[in-house]
Amino acid sequence: MTKLATVLLSALPLFAQGLPGTWQGTLKMPQAPRGELRVVFRISTAEADALKAQMVSIDQGAQAFPASSVTLRDHAVKIAIPGMGGGFEGKMSADGKTIAGTWTQGQATFALTLELATPQTAWAMPEAAEKPKPMAADADPSFEVVTIKPTNRREPMDKGFGQRGRRFTVINESVADLITLAFGLHLRQMAGAPSWAQSEKFDIEGTADGEGVPNLDQWKLMLRKMLADRFHLSFHMEKRELSVYALTVAKGGSKMTKSTNQDGLAGLGLRGLGSVVGRSANMGNFRNFMQGYVMDRPVVDQTGIEGRYDFTLDWTPDEFQFSTQGVKAPPAPDNAPHPDLYTAIQQQMGLKLEAVKAQADVMVVDRVEKPSEN
Repeated sequence: MTKLATVLLSALPLFAQGLPGTWQGTLKMPQAPRGELRVVFRISTAEADALKAQMVSIDQGAQAFPASSVTLRDHAVKIAIPGMGGGFEGKMSADGKTIAGTWTQGQATFALTLELATPQTAWAMPEAAEKPKPMAADADPSFEVVTIKPTNRREPMDKGFGQRGRRFTVINESVADLITLAFGLHLRQMAGAPSWAQSEKFDIEGTADGEGVPNLDQWKLMLRKMLADRFHLSFHMEKRELSVYALTVAKGGSKMTKSTNQDGLAGLGLRGLGSVVGRSANMGNFRNFMQGYVMDRPVVDQTGIEGRYDFTLDWTPDEFQFSTQGVKAPPAPDNAPHPDLYTAIQQQMGLKLEAVKAQADVMVVDRVEKPSEN
């Protein structure tokens, strides 16, 4: 028995060595422009013969999304891509040339068969788009043109902030939302605002003046100027003791995947209540997102983590989360597919959220008015 076990164990690394390479396949997706998307997985070995991988959806651009894990067990292949909020599971053929399986993204699943590419069969990879010129770090930008209109949207989750180049958009957001974004605050850190500042929602489009693409701090500066100019916002700041959430690193360390894009713009979005996907996001981006959309009190980043990461966070929300968005999460079913947020953030990201008391900045609004005409 000992001799047989030795033979079997020695054969496993030889089979695993057949996984590194370029694997490609086509997803049949009706919502895609041509009804399908071509995807490429580039798998290689890292230290200690561990496997690593990157995924590129070549019909959507050249951006590579790193895998957080790649495993091969008894012909079964599993690859998790947190920056896409999805993963692939399949079974490798006996000849090691195909992997038949399923791509899962959120609640959707698609059949996907990967084939090991050769130099002759490998698809041409798209060229990376030229990075836009950033705005000068010492620039003092304003909105060159900005339009503000009351929204006609009715879905509470049909909202958000977006940026494309030098153009900035706001969809179905209140003045209170604008203030919290522009000043990095939670709604509980704002006092004295009239009720309409939270109940009335607006759609806004603006274009930055000057040259280059503004960074996040410059966008916030532009929003602060717009709030003063178009909403006539004036205020003063005070220190008050508040209940906050401290964001720290959990025991065992971070479990997030380092992004291949360390100098690009962060992408953070909800796939539904209790599901967040982050791309090239740093801890400040994550803190602001959780504070602005999910949590019922301010969040203080105490992780000390630098750099940008890809991650997926899935949890079962409770009655206190998303309340600032006017959304009430349904009661958790007995067979909920995901744990609560505090457990999920430790298991999936290696972080910890803990309720504490702390001194925090509070904005006291002295004046704010409904926007002037465009």
